[in-house]
Amino acid sequence: MAARARHAEMMTQPFGVILAGGLSRRMGGGDKGLLDLGGATILSRVIDRLGPQVDGLAINANGDPARFKDRGLPVVADSIGGFAGPLAGVLAGLDWARANGASSIVTAAADTPFFPCDLVPRLLQAGEGMMHPLVLAATRAEDGRLNRHPTFGLWPVALADDLRAALADGLRKVVLWTDSHDGRTVEFPTGGIDPFFNVNTPDDLVAAQAMLKGTA
Repeated sequence: MAARARHAEMMTQPFGVILAGGLSRRMGGGDKGLLDLGGATILSRVIDRLGPQVDGLAINANGDPARFKDRGLPVVADSIGGFAGPLAGVLAGLDWARANGASSIVTAAADTPFFPCDLVPRLLQAGEGMMHPLVLAATRAEDGRLNRHPTFGLWPVALADDLRAALADGLRKVVLWTDSHDGRTVEFPTGGIDPFFNVNTPDDLVAAQAMLKGTA
């Protein structure tokens, strides 16, 4: 009973990692998270949403970390070269969390300003009973399909080395790795806006401005 209680206590205290390691090709390069959205950067809005839900917070980004120095957060770079995608950012976050004594992380994308304010507790709830809780957020499409959002998930530090080996073998698709470990999903409702809407293009930024005005 004591061991189970300790495990449950650890799982209520994940660290957060904001994934900002992409190349932003469709936006013309640069950091999408540093774009202005209604008088604040998208990244600031992500920090404001994720920060209160976690026990520590870091940014996963490559290149010069000084561009984020005003955020007051640690910046962890991919340890896998060649811009290997979200899983490389997850691994960087897991290594940082392990070095700081955490047992899990929750990730959020730096270009997704409207994700749920109850993201973390719902991921944790969905992972209850798993030896190594691994859960992705999902929403239901109009045609009934379940769309998984691979940059929003709960990831166990215990599987960091397994992920490292998978990346070294060339794996890049998030759901292939999560499915191989019987990862779960938790469905989030969609209301007036898609909570996982992300800003990929200039048109998306215009749409996000309109969404923000609609939710103000």
